[in-house]
Amino acid sequence: REYVPMAFLSKDTIISNLASFIANADLYIFGIITSSFSMAWMRNVGSRLKSDYRYSASLVYNTFPWPNPTREQKDEIENKAQAILDARDNHPGTSLAFLYDPDTMPDDLLAAHRALDKAVEAAYGVDFGGDEERILAYLFKLYEEALLKETGETTAPKSSKPKSSGIKVIVKRVNKQ
Repeated sequence: REYVPMAFLSKDTIISNLASFIANADLYIFGIITSSFSMAWMRNVGSRLKSDYRYSASLVYNTFPWPNPTREQKDEIENKAQAILDARDNHPGTSLAFLYDPDTMPDDLLAAHRALDKAVEAAYGVDFGGDEERILAYLFKLYEEALLKETGETTAPKSSKPKSSGIKVIVKRVNKQ
């Protein structure tokens, strides 16, 4: 899948421990986490069960480098996120699994996601045309800058030859939303 299906649920919905949710999420949050930026991050820092992506709060959401949009950019992201929900509504009775299957995704829904992706790129101040490799490199640059700011360092430590064949990774919470 190019996009992981996500939805707004009523407050009466019971969420299983196998699912993640964001309490009080709004259209802006929905727009960012359903964008190609968040999807690129999830595909590369998240985990998998079989071949299915696992969107986790600790590995994906809390480490994701969010943009710092202007009010106008945030409004545009919210409008494009609503357009995704509207496009879904054009297909009543159709499951999210069907809507987001790469072979059956409706053209209007794909177009709505593409428009959202452009709005999110603008909020980051870049124009990568959806190039996931460039998006990911940029996000890791932002992540590194956030870590350096959090630790008070001015540059990343120089890498040295590891003493073992293992790689140690330390993940710190960057996004405190």
